[in-house]
Amino acid sequence: MVAVAVVALDQVTKYLVRANMRLGQSFPESGPVRIVRVTNTGAAFGMLQGQTFFLTVTTLLGLGAILLYYLYPPMDNRILRIALGLQLGGAIGNLSDRVRVGEVTDFIQWPHWPAFNVADSSITVGVVAIVVFLTLSDTIWRKKET
Repeated sequence: MVAVAVVALDQVTKYLVRANMRLGQSFPESGPVRIVRVTNTGAAFGMLQGQTFFLTVTTLLGLGAILLYYLYPPMDNRILRIALGLQLGGAIGNLSDRVRVGEVTDFIQWPHWPAFNVADSSITVGVVAIVVFLTLSDTIWRKKET
């Protein structure tokens, strides 16, 4: 359900930006956070520009890994399930753009930061949640041993 919600929100927001803004247009014109329509043929933060085939293949491999990790063994921790759902939805959202139009639409712009979208945010939050969860779990487990 998390992945479905992320894909839906990602695709709706990208559609609204593409339908209502010209490429490069910004709203507001200035300010700390802006909506700006840009495209990205690479990965996060502008890395690997023009590597659509490579990014598509690695995304498919990543989706397979997420699904396997989710299913085997069955995931019983809610935080990990949500985090994997965020990553899965984000990966599907950006893959959908890459396959359909050959590039990803980004539109959220913070000062001194590359533009990003809902899918990018979901992937990042999912990764951070897993790292924090595993770090805290390890710390708690070690305290129980002593």
